[in-house]
Amino acid sequence: MNKKKAVVVFSGGQDSTTCLFWAKEKFDEVIAVTFDYNQKHSLEIECAKEICEKYGIEQHILDLSLLNQLAPNALTRDEIKVDENAPTEGTPNTFVDGRNMIFLTYAAVIAKQKGINNIVTGVSQSDFSGYPDCRDVFIKSLNVTLNLAMGYEFDIHTPLMWIDKAQTWHLAYDLGVLDIIEAETLTCYNGIKGEGCKACPACELRNKGYETFKKSL
Repeated sequence: MNKKKAVVVFSGGQDSTTCLFWAKEKFDEVIAVTFDYNQKHSLEIECAKEICEKYGIEQHILDLSLLNQLAPNALTRDEIKVDENAPTEGTPNTFVDGRNMIFLTYAAVIAKQKGINNIVTGVSQSDFSGYPDCRDVFIKSLNVTLNLAMGYEFDIHTPLMWIDKAQTWHLAYDLGVLDIIEAETLTCYNGIKGEGCKACPACELRNKGYETFKKSL
């Protein structure tokens, strides 16, 4: 019997780590793909490596430094400070143009080479922070494009698409990995693991969701 396998786009953050363990429940074999685009906090990549090594997950780290050159933003440049509030127009300065499209495309190339049809990513339209490449319509569109471009059937899974951060915490709880998500992931835009700096937009979203989740227990 053929094993069901999946490639997970994995950054070491709350969402992608939750998706990683979701995939481990759903598939017989999981491969993590992490992208090094010279992001401001290299600890993000180290965090992803530690999780994969600790829990026995095959990981591939791909060099995408060209993305850093093409799309300067608050996550790649020390001189650009993260917006404290969401802009009234346009995207936040933490948005990296083309990032999810490029990540998923490379993940698809790896998946096809390994004979894998399933790709998992942690994007969410409920908590998408104004990023257009986290929307369901984009994922569905790219899924069709990848199938046509490679002559291969991919299925992009987005387990967080229609749930908010509190529900994402609850999913981690249901999967039995709440402690891992709490202590071992890096979501903070200022590069602090766990609870983070508690001030940047990513930390505020994460911690607000956590408080709502705890009240629901």
